[in-house]
Amino acid sequence: MAVSIAPTILISDFIWKIKGASSHEVNQKLGGQRKILEWQAGYGVVSFGTKDLPWVKQLIQNQKEHHRVGKTVDQLERIAREEEAEAEHREAP
Repeated sequence: MAVSIAPTILISDFIWKIKGASSHEVNQKLGGQRKILEWQAGYGVVSFGTKDLPWVKQLIQNQKEHHRVGKTVDQLERIAREEEAEAEHREAP
């Protein structure tokens, strides 16, 4: 899912609402008396600039194939490593 949200919105609140609303809707419409959709506790978020939006859309469109073959996306791996390094730098005394 690719979304654009205002910087004043907490990502955790946004994700909580998306997960809650979607599972409620699916369970109400398809589940009857049982839960058929329950989200896992965690989630991952990667931020992108608008210049990357066409690439992100293409990645989402091909997501099933990436998962089917177990393929990682080099650009995402690089972004994750850069974000991890930035976080470690911020936490250093």
